[in-house]
Amino acid sequence: MFRRRYKRRTRGIEVFPEDIFLDTKNLPEFDTQQFEGRIEKPISKSTVRTLSLFFVAVGCIFLFKLAILQIVRGEAYMKRSEANSYDSEPLFAERGVIYDRHQEELAWNTLVEGDSVPHRVYRAGGFGQLLGYVSYPKRDSSGYFWQLEYEGKSGVEKLFQDTLAGINGATLARRDVSGDVATESSVVAPTPGQNVTLSIDARVQEQMYSSIKTLADSAGYDGGAGIVLDIYTGEVIALVSYPEYDATILSEGKDRDIIRGYARDHRKVYLNRAISGLYTPGSIVKPFLALAALNEDIIAPEKQILSTGSISLTSPYDPDIVYTYKDNKAHGWVDMRRALAVSSNVYFYTIGGGYGDQKGLGIGRIEQYTKMFGLDEPTGINMQGEAKGNIPSPEWKERVFNGDDWRIGDTYNTSIGQYGFQVTPIEMVRAVAALANGGTLVTPSITEPLDSETFAKLSFEEEDLQVVREGMRMVVTEGGGQLLNSLPFSVAAKTGTAQVGVQKRFVNAWMVGFFPYEQPRYSFVFLMEHGPGGEAVVGASRAASPFFTWLAENAPEYTTAE
Repeated sequence: MFRRRYKRRTRGIEVFPEDIFLDTKNLPEFDTQQFEGRIEKPISKSTVRTLSLFFVAVGCIFLFKLAILQIVRGEAYMKRSEANSYDSEPLFAERGVIYDRHQEELAWNTLVEGDSVPHRVYRAGGFGQLLGYVSYPKRDSSGYFWQLEYEGKSGVEKLFQDTLAGINGATLARRDVSGDVATESSVVAPTPGQNVTLSIDARVQEQMYSSIKTLADSAGYDGGAGIVLDIYTGEVIALVSYPEYDATILSEGKDRDIIRGYARDHRKVYLNRAISGLYTPGSIVKPFLALAALNEDIIAPEKQILSTGSISLTSPYDPDIVYTYKDNKAHGWVDMRRALAVSSNVYFYTIGGGYGDQKGLGIGRIEQYTKMFGLDEPTGINMQGEAKGNIPSPEWKERVFNGDDWRIGDTYNTSIGQYGFQVTPIEMVRAVAALANGGTLVTPSITEPLDSETFAKLSFEEEDLQVVREGMRMVVTEGGGQLLNSLPFSVAAKTGTAQVGVQKRFVNAWMVGFFPYEQPRYSFVFLMEHGPGGEAVVGASRAASPFFTWLAENAPEYTTAE
């Protein structure tokens, strides 16, 4: 109908005919039944105003309610929202139990009422530094855990942390508006830690500790250490350090006064003396010098040397200066076995540094042989914090004493285990084990024995080793270890007393050895640390004697030859 377009300008706006709305008034033929092109009545202004007011009112109500929720009561609703929530609660894995060689519990777990964290319990009486302690999982002030693991802090607890720890589980807990747990369901079950079995015999450990503690308390020693070692497997039967700490108190961390007391104690309570303590050995090094002299053909075991109570040397720089090196007494004529039995200093001055027409080892070979027995290196025991000893040498003196020269007197003092000589008890018990087992330097272990093929083999003649063993047996039968001579089994030993302190007013007292003498199976060491010196020194045999008496009566399997 409208095929041609025309333009009409109205106020600059183009209008086309087909843009005009069609309705029944301008098009009679329009089909009103189909509602084509119908235009409704426009919305009135009053209706628009009414609707606008309505929406404004609704918006105001909404904003008012929002303000009430967010500002006025926001904090309360937030707390309710947080309280009515889901929390993940840890399910703590049960820490593995530590057993001795007979499956006696040394460290285990117990539940305390009102606490979801299992508590660690330790066997008392000499196990402190050996077992160590743990730190518990920790909560903040709101009760949420920020530390989820038991952490081994020292000793076996630290050494076997990964084995003992296990894996924590968790529960999903829903709390209601009051903060109470409404429902809970296990999400992940905890995996318990594995148990650890030590080579330690708890009975032997406790008795050794008791013997050392009793002597220390009665004789004025600051502390002590003791070890029993299987000379063939390297298994540690007992490993004692005195004084000890209470591992349960340290794990709980609540008794602050006792914990502060540990830190202030001049005796160094946290020190594991058996493996980390360094001590002047004194005469307990003499068996190793005797073996070295035999191996080097310096002296025959039957050759006698006269001990008048001292030897004297004139200074090569000033004939008016005479140096005197004392013996503990005048022993007369002594051969090697007798010299070991009575611990003659003159004899070992002579074979160590030489005197008169008797040739000595010299400091080079003294250092060589004592190093051969591992007295200057860690034993490799599977524990943390092992120290290593020191053997005096010209190089050491030059380093420590600002280039000072080595002198013959230094060799003499080194020959009797003095001067800068330092060892650990674990080094000594291993070295003595090598004397007893024929020259095998075992690696100590507090768990299962290690592969014996990895042990170092020392090359010595059996007859030379036997001379030294016989001398150590004579220490018990007629020397300074006679307190052990009345035992129902035979012990070989060597005592030692080392002066310590600036004025030499204190001593470390030692006893080392092996048993049974006829068929050796175990070596041992007793160390008593920093006791009063003088004429009335109480030796370590006073601790060894009650221990071995108890051992014969209560654990005879250790004292009978196989």
